[in-house]
Amino acid sequence: MYLNKVFLYGNLTRDPELRALPSGQQVANFALATNRTFTDKDGRKQDSTEYHNIVAFGRQAEVIGQYMKKGRPLFVEGRIQTRSWEAEGKKNYRTEIIIDNFQFGPSAPGAGGSDGSRPSAPARESSPADAEMGMGSMTGTAPSGDEIQYPDEEINPEDIPF
Repeated sequence: MYLNKVFLYGNLTRDPELRALPSGQQVANFALATNRTFTDKDGRKQDSTEYHNIVAFGRQAEVIGQYMKKGRPLFVEGRIQTRSWEAEGKKNYRTEIIIDNFQFGPSAPGAGGSDGSRPSAPARESSPADAEMGMGSMTGTAPSGDEIQYPDEEINPEDIPF
């Protein structure tokens, strides 16, 4: 059995670019930045940032295009795909993450909602109830902050295993 699965949690580096394919299906392209902190051989903390090209199709593309902006956090589940094309006699390659599922990250203070601070729920499998609330695979409309019940305790990003 083979496995091609990616989980990323990071911030958008630019607003999603929403386009329509010739078939009429929507496609959103954007980049996600992920950070890693590590200690080098001299004992100093170092930060490393990776940038990932992300692609969403259909309803997911529409929702991301409508609600996500540069700097907002997003949890993405998907697969790696590398495209190639030839331009001006040169072969070009682009590695992308194709979204299977996603969840919005917490809102920044002052970005909407009642108090502007919404802790995010941990990633989990989608259910039919999620689809009705606009979560999980994002087939419904996105709910407002008043419709969602979040846990009372804060979630520490350092406790997340990925």
